[in-house]
Amino acid sequence: MNDTAEHIVDELIENQKVFFATNQTKSVKFRLKQLRILKNAIVKYQTKIEEALWKDLHKSPEEAYLTEISLVNSEIDNHIKHLKNWTRIARVATPLHVLPSSSRVVYEPLGVALIVAPWNYPFQLLINPLVGVISSGCCGVLKPSPRAPNTAKVVEEMIADSFAPEYINTVQGGRATNTILFNKRFDVIFFTGSPKVGKVVMRAAADHLTPLILELGGKSPCIVDKDANIDVAAKRIAWGKLINAGQTCIAPDYLFAHKTIKAELLDKIAQNIVVMYGENIKESRFYPRIVNEQAMDRLEALLKQGEIHSGGQMDRKEKFIAPTIIDKVDPDFAVMQDEIFGPILPVMEFENLDETINYINKNEKPLALYYFGKSKTGRRVLAQTSSGGACINDTLMHIINHDLPFGGVGNSGMGKYHGKDSFLAFTNRKAVVVSPTWIDIPLKYAPFKHFNIIKKLI
Repeated sequence: MNDTAEHIVDELIENQKVFFATNQTKSVKFRLKQLRILKNAIVKYQTKIEEALWKDLHKSPEEAYLTEISLVNSEIDNHIKHLKNWTRIARVATPLHVLPSSSRVVYEPLGVALIVAPWNYPFQLLINPLVGVISSGCCGVLKPSPRAPNTAKVVEEMIADSFAPEYINTVQGGRATNTILFNKRFDVIFFTGSPKVGKVVMRAAADHLTPLILELGGKSPCIVDKDANIDVAAKRIAWGKLINAGQTCIAPDYLFAHKTIKAELLDKIAQNIVVMYGENIKESRFYPRIVNEQAMDRLEALLKQGEIHSGGQMDRKEKFIAPTIIDKVDPDFAVMQDEIFGPILPVMEFENLDETINYINKNEKPLALYYFGKSKTGRRVLAQTSSGGACINDTLMHIINHDLPFGGVGNSGMGKYHGKDSFLAFTNRKAVVVSPTWIDIPLKYAPFKHFNIIKKLI
């Protein structure tokens, strides 16, 4: 996909700044109308979106709907339902020494936003933040991933068909286009990708002191304790790991299994994989593919250490890697160094839960953490570790609830979105004090007469 010339980017940004300055986007009525336009556009383009996701990642229409389209639709519905309440001026308490002034919080849009999306959920991770852009009253520049070219083209067509370019527009291209965009002055940047590229974005944004939402990733641990429900744990781990062939930022990246239940757990995970995808997994229309040859090379190299419990088959022409469980993994193996982003599950065993907690805490903070076992013990694990989100006795499900903020911490990102947090991500919470003129209390002025009274008041 060709990169966009810098002069086109400059013209686009300038046009959006001019349009934002008209204040049209600040109207709640305008925002609600645009949210409904977006919802109707997704319905209109749903078949094209599903076809594009099949071509790019071999996602079935069912998985495309569940993990991409439905999440965006429900996000839009949530914003339409609550936007009027979110945008209301919020009156807050005023201290005695500030009276008779009053205090309030005003929610104002930041301005022109840039959204840069990854390839693994190329529709959802581009359009979901856009919902926040629209509901907050911002303008938006969308940058799809060139690694999902079919989806990128459909999204560009859908956006051009639905919105004025000076309001919402799409820019295509690869690294060169990203470099141009990151060096421009936006009012806010929303980036989803790897921690490595997130650091590049942050350095570039620092030149303009541009606020950032960074949705990154990392190695999300999954712990299965000795008293866990093994049947349920196996099914939910297999499901969470293999959605999008493991190319999910919150997928269980590695497994800590208690030594007394490890063998049974691994066998049941493997059995559940067959139940979901069949004996001949490559023939299943529900099993996605690896994004490109480069990713295939990287994942193949990770299979060389440890003992393959099940899986391991590859077809480079098909960009297929079978779901693979690797047992007897050491922390210094290559598979334990970086986020896997594929259908490979390395397994380490533990005897004392403190071992897992210490291991997690000495590494970078993950985007998600999963614990299977007693809820009380799970709460202890969460209290003694740090992660962007977490589930006890499940995987991935925290991403679905609009009332839960989604985002990372430390190396796994900064900033939150989903639901009201998406509205707030692109909003400035402006503090306002309104003071009357019918009275002017002299205590605050020099030479500070009656200072003893002032000290008591404050």
